[in-house]
Amino acid sequence: MTAMVLYCALGWAVFLALHLALNGRWWPWLAVSLLPPVALALVPLALLAAAVVTGGRLAAALAGGCLLVAWPQNGINLRGLLPRGPEEEGLRLVSWNTQHWNQGGDPDRFYAFLRALGADVYVLQEYLNGFEGGEVWDIDDEERLRAAFPGHHLAVDNNSVTLSRFPPAGPPVPVGACSLRVDLRVGDGVLSTYNVHIPVQLTVMNPLRPAFLRDMRRRAAARDREYAALVADLRGNPHPVLVTGDFNTSAAIGDIRRMPRSLRDAIGACRAVLPASWNARARLRLWRIDWAFTGGGARVGSYRFRAAEGLSDHLVQELTVTV
Repeated sequence: MTAMVLYCALGWAVFLALHLALNGRWWPWLAVSLLPPVALALVPLALLAAAVVTGGRLAAALAGGCLLVAWPQNGINLRGLLPRGPEEEGLRLVSWNTQHWNQGGDPDRFYAFLRALGADVYVLQEYLNGFEGGEVWDIDDEERLRAAFPGHHLAVDNNSVTLSRFPPAGPPVPVGACSLRVDLRVGDGVLSTYNVHIPVQLTVMNPLRPAFLRDMRRRAAARDREYAALVADLRGNPHPVLVTGDFNTSAAIGDIRRMPRSLRDAIGACRAVLPASWNARARLRLWRIDWAFTGGGARVGSYRFRAAEGLSDHLVQELTVTV
């Protein structure tokens, strides 16, 4: 039994070494890195427990080392256990992937849900319609948006919608092919909001077909372009920034390391120990693929995920932001 635990620990260590070396650097590994991030903690913990029971010191050392090395990628937020003071007031923002903008649903219910969120700024993704097979088409719901949100300023581009009570400080700036930057006049300063939607890694199809690998390679290249455009714009932006949206990237996917180190992940303001935003329609959610970052003097006072009431497969991100 001791030998079996050791072999399992060695196997996991080899897998983890490959994951750390190839993740975010070799496009085929995108498929492997779709594993639930918490597995990077649960597997070595199970191996560590088995090693303690069987008395395998080497296996215990391997399991403990794997747990520590992969900790930044397991998605666990231990800061959620810390006591919190009263929540700071600030700009109220929601960020949400609407899953093809209420396609096939009740538009009255959809807009009632949006209004009930009561945000100062709405950052919404997937302002488009589509169906299985990859084909999508643009929509035009601007008249209804303006009627539903009087007093808000509207920016639409790159299949993204940004609604704000604060006036724009300039025209909206498309970033890459899938994201949108909107500079807002907040008080005496400017806050740059980035409405981000990184393409998904793969299409659900038979992985043994050559088309599966061709599609995944094409999508990996598109992800590279979107991340490069986003990072380049951020590095040239002198304003405080809030970067949020659907990154289609979990903590276990190396692509998230591309975000500039000057930005701060909002998860430190979240009370959830295992924050997850997808799949909102599932009882057990294991992936956080929706993110929020601040930088340049902007900071998050509170951060939570809210149920989407069956309207999308993504939970809603709710934040308060101060500049």
